[in-house]
Amino acid sequence: MAVEPKDLLQGYGSIPSLPMIYYRIEETINRSASSLTDVGKIVGRDPGLTARLLKLVNSAFYGFPRRIETVSQALVVIGLNQLRDLVLATSIINLFQGIPKDLVSMESFWRHSIACGLAARLIADRRNEAHPERFFVAGMVHDVGRLIMYKKIGDLCREALIKAKTKGIPLAVAERETIGFDHCEIGRMLFKSWGLPGSLEEAVTCHHRPGKAGLYPLEAAVVHVADVLVNAFRWGTSGEPGVPEFCPSAWEMLELPEAILPDLHRNLKGQFRQVADSILGGLQ
Repeated sequence: MAVEPKDLLQGYGSIPSLPMIYYRIEETINRSASSLTDVGKIVGRDPGLTARLLKLVNSAFYGFPRRIETVSQALVVIGLNQLRDLVLATSIINLFQGIPKDLVSMESFWRHSIACGLAARLIADRRNEAHPERFFVAGMVHDVGRLIMYKKIGDLCREALIKAKTKGIPLAVAERETIGFDHCEIGRMLFKSWGLPGSLEEAVTCHHRPGKAGLYPLEAAVVHVADVLVNAFRWGTSGEPGVPEFCPSAWEMLELPEAILPDLHRNLKGQFRQVADSILGGLQ
């Protein structure tokens, strides 16, 4: 019997739920009368999250000259929307449990994801994009659909992994040939069920085929380029045996010179250890 994408998102335990703290922060931000204090109180009720956020804010991710001691200070410096994005990035890591270890190492998966997020943020910075944290989140969660596939249809995923390696084709292509859909489609459905922004949903959906992006082609292009670069650098892996197919038009959309690549790599190396330690400290 053929597997349908919706089958993976149905039944007990199929869809991980985002922590309620994310939705409370989102609701508070959307209220016209909300304040930094209101959001600070919400975050402060979760000591583990508070510790991770402060560690991240004080890392090379921002490079602030003075230490940020409290969530309230962090909010003043980075703003409400940026903190909400960091809450999403640092919370999502604990949602996926029970992934077969022979399919993927979770540490390697999240190392790849964090590196991709950092690369996406650095690219957005080079373009002087507003709120580059949103690109960090998009890069960090671009492959979460693959985790659901590993958990729900592990045997089919093994076939796809073997096909990708033996035929020398991108894993997303092997997924479509073997299963009938890829992790991008599962990610799209998951993000829609979570009610996350359309820009995030489209970046995840189109990160292997950025030319298919409709409303948010830049987000898709940034994550696509970041993913290809990080796979080429071999910083962790979500299962990809090689380097995904590169879309030249995505690079053209960024309007950046190739001369930035060595500097991008250097900055990525400079930030990765501290940021990964801040986030992976919550990995169970």
